[in-house]
This record gives sequence, structure tokens and C-alpha cells, in this order.
Amino acid sequence: MRCHLTPLVPPNSAGGMAQAPLLQLSDIALTFGGEPVFSGLSLNVQPGDRVALVGRNGSGKSTLMKVMAGIVEPDTGGRVVPSGTSVGYMEQDPDLTGFETLGEYAAEGLGPAEMYLVEAAGEGLGFDPDRAVATASGGERRRAALARLMARDPDVMLLDEPTNHLDISAIRWLEDELKRTRKAFVLISHDRRFLEELTRATLWIDRGAVRRREQGFKAFEDWRDKIWAEEDEARHKLDRKIKAEAKWAVEGISARRTRNQGRVRALQALRQDRAGMIRRQGTAAMDLASAPVSGKKVVEATDVSKSFGDKDIVTGFSLTVQRGDRVAFVGPNGTGKTTLIRMLMGEIAPDAGSIKLGTNLVSAVFDQSRAQLDPEMSLWENLVGDKDMRVSGKADQVLVRGQPKHVVGYLKEFLFDERQARAPVRSLSGGEKARLLLAKLMARESNLLVLDEPTNDLDVETLDLLQDLLSDYDGTVMIVSHDRDFLDRVATTTVAMEGDGRAVVYAGGWTDYQTQRAEASSDAPATVAKAAKPAAGKAQAKPQAGLSFTEKHRLEELPGVIARLEAEIGKLEQLLMDGDLFTREPVKFRKATEALSERQVKLAAAEEEWLTLEEKAEQG
Repeated sequence: MRCHLTPLVPPNSAGGMAQAPLLQLSDIALTFGGEPVFSGLSLNVQPGDRVALVGRNGSGKSTLMKVMAGIVEPDTGGRVVPSGTSVGYMEQDPDLTGFETLGEYAAEGLGPAEMYLVEAAGEGLGFDPDRAVATASGGERRRAALARLMARDPDVMLLDEPTNHLDISAIRWLEDELKRTRKAFVLISHDRRFLEELTRATLWIDRGAVRRREQGFKAFEDWRDKIWAEEDEARHKLDRKIKAEAKWAVEGISARRTRNQGRVRALQALRQDRAGMIRRQGTAAMDLASAPVSGKKVVEATDVSKSFGDKDIVTGFSLTVQRGDRVAFVGPNGTGKTTLIRMLMGEIAPDAGSIKLGTNLVSAVFDQSRAQLDPEMSLWENLVGDKDMRVSGKADQVLVRGQPKHVVGYLKEFLFDERQARAPVRSLSGGEKARLLLAKLMARESNLLVLDEPTNDLDVETLDLLQDLLSDYDGTVMIVSHDRDFLDRVATTTVAMEGDGRAVVYAGGWTDYQTQRAEASSDAPATVAKAAKPAAGKAQAKPQAGLSFTEKHRLEELPGVIARLEAEIGKLEQLLMDGDLFTREPVKFRKATEALSERQVKLAAAEEEWLTLEEKAEQG
């Protein structure tokens, strides 16, 4: 990969003389296996910096952070940290070798008077300091590493995906702590809301270049799109110039014996410049294919209870999942979200109550533990070894939605190159592992998707594509996620697991759930909360005795459906406002136009259904 650097100018934070940087990288070059990762890279971290470090999966974000932490030595260049300045780093996979318990690891180097800092961080993050390292999960290890860093309060904090494996309450605790600190920090995160709330500057790694902008992540996508548009325009102008000069050169052969050799050499230089342009990595060619349509009712749970020992998972829980629903399960870690989903899928029997599954269900599961991937096997072996993807007698093909396809060709659709196809899975970044899991998931036809933390480690572009695919998917989706932005964009129903067997159903996504919960009285016994307002000016749904159970549930569900459709229509209308889209990308224009028309029809039908049910409820 050819790498270059966009010069970085340190901000003048006080309006006068710039402060001395807390951390400085100068003219860094780094090569792995013959491939340059960075070349000529220089950057500063200033006092008070709150920086988002963003880029595509595999672009080198974690590697750059390790160079900043002093863990990875560059081939050339220097790293300077002033005397007395402390730099703390939380890596994705902390090494706890030599420690008996998580608390012992988190408290290393702290005096007795400072132990309360570990206890406070442990309470906020929800980890047990007495947990033995040998039995701790990956998520517990990461929480201990984060508590260790927060307790030390270094001058510069380097945080690589700190929200992975945290539940939403722990994420909000961490968010509040970082808002209060005056220390500098650099964040890598897939969590949009987290980055938007905390950052005031952005470092963007793109094809080996590192750019800095003194605005937080909220402004990143507009900035990125503007730079890409400028690149496309420059590339287009250069292509036109090369075409004109090439035409002159060819015509000159027959028109005259001697040509302007300087102009010919200039044409050669133009072609070299064009060849040297680094093309952007495209988005993964992801697609979701629906199996034959399931029954209208996918799952019906009635008065379900489940406990393990003296721990209640759910008590008296009821839920009807209809075809096309997007049901999110949220709550603190350990409340039983995955257990409840497994009950709803018929894998675990309830202690009391009944669960009826719909007809013709074909499920596909995304497992956050990555247990479906063998880390020692290559990407190639992980795909061809999957019994659901195996093509009999073909060691180089996989079955993709019923059709055989060469394994390397399929991997390329998910942005893996031929070299990576033969590499072990353990060599992949977290985001690349997530992409490989998606490749396995999307090779199957399904009408019920179960996604357990699907957003972990995914870059912004892949996350956007996944959200669009889920919006267009004809089947039903059940999601466990702690990503608030993702839940707001995808979920039509939220099941909040609040502990002690309480599981409450709300219409809409995360923000809708928070609003309804705040409005509901603290002692309300109902399992189903009030529905959100479907749109400005519309009355709030109030289910009455005149409605059947199914109609009541549908009336409570419709406001979330209407809000999602309105948001999608707004997004499509904004896209179609681009007057040049039809000429520049006619296929995209056609698809956007068709999608807009389809969603407008669905919105009109949903609003009509809501009004009909509301009138029936009032008459009842």
C-alpha cells in the first residue's frame, strides 16, 4: 500500500502561543511483512485534546495507537513524551498473565490509599474484582483493563474500543467520567453516540494518510464525503486531460514526423500520476437473502417465567413477534438477554408459561463471541469447512444463497484480498473478524436473524450498510446491542430487561424507550409501556378494551414503525436532492427513487392502520 501523510497542524488551544504537546510522533514509518502501514507520519496530542481516531477496518487504527503508546516500535521516526507526562493505554485484548484476580490486575502499582479508585471504576463498569483471571470472560478482562486505566488517570488516555462488552449503563458511566476529566484522550470506537458526545477533534486514517480536523465526530461524515467528492472531481479532470493528450499524441503520428517530445513526456507523467492515485476501498458487497416467507406470527410468548437457582430471568413475560418486526433486547450484562432470546427461539424451555413458534422459520445467528470462527484456521478453511456452505467435491467453492461461488471471490466481496484468504483468522482485526462472520451469516437464506452485538468493531461505512440491509430485509430480526444509535436506527420494539425477572416491552428504539420509561410511573405494574407518539400532532395511542390482544400490541407498535419510515424517507429525500445524482450514479438514483416510493406507500398504510385502530379503541 502506498502511504502518505496529510500534514497535521497542532491546534492553538488558548488563542495565543500553542502549548507543548503531551505526546509527539515525528516522521514515523512502519512496515509489516513488506507492506508499509505508515510513512512520514507526524502528529501531536495537546493538553485537553478529545480526539476520535477513525478509519476503515484494517486501516491501522490500533497499530497507530500502539505506536502512540510506545508498544510498537516504528522502523524510523521518533516518539517524544515530556518528562513527567504519563500515557495510559487500554488495548482490545489485555494480557493478564501473572495475576490471580481481576482486582489484583486493576490495582497493580497503586497504594492502599488509592484502592478506592479501582473500586469506584469497578462499580461503574460492573466488574467483580474478586473474579479469578482464569475464569474471566473476554468482556470481564476488558472491563478490568478499563478500570485499571481510569484508576491511574494518566495525562493521555489511549482507548481502543472501550465500549465493547459494556452494557449501556456502564457506557454512560464511562461517558460521564470522560466528560468530566481534563486529561487528554484519543478514542477508537464503533459507537457513534459515544464519539459524538465526547470528541472535539478527529484523526482520520485513510489509505495510509492521516488527516486531522478540529471538529468532533459529529462533523466527520460530512468532512469525509467532501474530501472524497474533491478526489473524484480531481480524478475526473485528470482522466479528461489524459484522454485529450493521448488523442493528440496518436493523431500527431500521422500528421507530422516530429512530435513535441516534451508534451509526450508530460503525457507519460500524467499517466504515472493517475496510476499512483490510491483508489478508495469500496463498501462490502453485503446482501441478505430471505428464505421462503415465514408465518405472520413468528413467536408468541405467554406468561413465561424462567430462573436459574435463585436468579429470576423473566417472570410473567408476554411478547408477540410478528413477521418483519425488529426487536431489540437491552439491559445490564448478566440479566439474561441471550437466555430470553434462546427461549423465544425454542432452544431453552421456560419453567412456566408457553412459547409458540411460527411456521416455516429459517434462522441465522450472529454470535458476538466469534465462536463460529476457528482462530487457527485460515479464512478460506473457515468458509469451506462450514457445513452449511460446503460444496460437495469442491475444495475451492462455497455455497452462497444456494449458488456455488469461488471462496476467494466471495471473500473479496467482503473486502478481503487473496493474501488474507490464506492467513489465520487470529491475524485479523476485530472489525475484520466481524466482517468474516457477516460473510458466513449472509451466505445463508433466512427469515429470522438473531444478531448478538453485531456492531462491535465495525467501521462507519460497514455499519451504515448493515443498517440499510436490515431496513430492507423481508424477515424478522432479534437484536442484542448496547449501541444506542444503532438501536434508534433499526429497532421497532425494545425489550428492556431490568433484573429480578422484570422484562418490559416498549415501542421503538433506545430513545423511545428512555422517553416512555421516564413518562411511566415508577410503580406501574404493566408489562407493556405506553407507546410513543407516532408523529408530531398525533394523539398518543391508548389501548382500550375494544381491541383484541393482537390489535393492542399492534397499536403500541405502530408509532415506532411510523417514526422509522419517516426517518428513512427523510434520508432518501436528502439523497435525491443532489441534482447530479441521476447523471453521476443512475443506478443509485433509480434504487433510491424506488425505495422512497415504497416507503411512502408503507407510511401511508401504517398511518391509516394506526388511525383505524385508534378509532376502534376509542369506540371500545
